Amino acid sequence: MGAQWKQAGREANAQKKGQLVSKLVREIMVAAKLGGADPDLNPRLAAAVEKAKKASVYRDTIERAIKKGSGQTDEKISFELVTYEGFAPHKIPVVVECLTDNRSRTAPEIRKLFQAGSLGQPGSVGFFFNHLGVVEATHPDVNRDAETDAIEAGAQEVQPLDPEDVPAGRKGAQFLTEIRDLDAVSKALKAAGWEVIAAEMRYLAKSFPELSEADRKDVVAFLNGLDDHDDVHRVYAALK
Repeated sequence: MGAQWKQAGREANAQKKGQLVSKLVREIMVAAKLGGADPDLNPRLAAAVEKAKKASVYRDTIERAIKKGSGQTDEKISFELVTYEGFAPHKIPVVVECLTDNRSRTAPEIRKLFQAGSLGQPGSVGFFFNHLGVVEATHPDVNRDAETDAIEAGAQEVQPLDPEDVPAGRKGAQFLTEIRDLDAVSKALKAAGWEVIAAEMRYLAKSFPELSEADRKDVVAFLNGLDDHDDVHRVYAALK
């Protein structure tokens, strides 16, 4: 789900496509439950819907997920966000976020994945990360002063987006903010003409240990195994 450590060009078969759709739909439902059914008033939902569209999720599927999440149907959603911490092989800190409807099922399965990974193990790693609000956005004016907009919106820091994530003829930026300010900053940036493509809480690594290529492959294989679990929503690792 957008993790920086994922291998470029990793192919997805039909099963992985279905798994991705399931995770995107789950995110839409949770976003609608937390912030309402109107994407114009709910930046997290707007970003989730945009991701789903880019992944070719059917419009009817998106609309059903919004209605279900916002309580417009008789179906109840009971997903909760559960966070697990631990180390990947070679002592790389990892934070795993799961959206699950059964904590008792998910917890032992995630522990098992850590134990199955060579040298992977559960443990407290919060110290190695900053937990912040992150807004990724693009602007039609390539000369737009992102730093000024960040200050006016109440963001703490602004960084350029990866050029691969920025369409031609637009300016891209990543705005970092306190978690409590995430919604307000998202709305302020949208009012300033930025198109928000992600608005969410993330764990950002404070540093990145140096690894050999062989060690890096061990870590990436372990992280991909975590990410493949149906309940895993996002995986954050101190790995470039």
